[in-house]
Amino acid sequence: MAGRVVNCRLLSNIIEYKNKQMKLKLLFVFTLILTTRLAFAQEWSFKTESSGIKVYVDNKSGMKVKPIKVECTFDAMPVQLAAVLMDIKNYPDWVYKMKSATIIKQTSPTDLSYYAEIDMPWPTTDRDFAAHIYAVEDPATKVITVNAPSVADLVPEKKELVRVKKSNGKWVLTPDGKDKTKVTYYLTLEPDGGAPAWIINLFVSSGPMQSFKMLKSQVEKAAYKNAVLQFR
Repeated sequence: MAGRVVNCRLLSNIIEYKNKQMKLKLLFVFTLILTTRLAFAQEWSFKTESSGIKVYVDNKSGMKVKPIKVECTFDAMPVQLAAVLMDIKNYPDWVYKMKSATIIKQTSPTDLSYYAEIDMPWPTTDRDFAAHIYAVEDPATKVITVNAPSVADLVPEKKELVRVKKSNGKWVLTPDGKDKTKVTYYLTLEPDGGAPAWIINLFVSSGPMQSFKMLKSQVEKAAYKNAVLQFR
């Protein structure tokens, strides 16, 4: 009888392990499909370049705030950049106009939800948002994809701030030779609070350029040099 119990437990553990492996494979495929669809569904027009950082906008999206794409190559490994992106508490050090960032819920080093406040230019009202950020790695190519969709109702709204309810950021970190990474960043969002679209577009297009310049310095810090992450 005891042997049968042990065998049942062993069989149950094997089934549970296989189910987890299948979920991981499906997640990798789903992320790859989303990234591919995003890249080909939009028509990118070059906007500006500085310090090797190229910014593109989608002028034909029909959205009030134009989606953007940023491309750059970093002298760092994908896991180092992923470590910076998952290090929420230090976002104000490099993310453009971010006043604060706080982790709300964390299930693993590569899967968490956070809340942030953004300092907007006059005469617009400061914004805040909450997002679920998670990273996955393709075991074959070692490409790391970091997704950060907004979660509007994660925390209560504040009267003095305008909540950004619909936004989605995506980072694709691709190995590019020895100790180098090609980074492609996508951002789409819908404006809230009645701010003129041209102001938001100006902020959205200039912000990533500044953030990428700061990110180059951030990833060189000792805390990320020997980064190790366990991916979903």
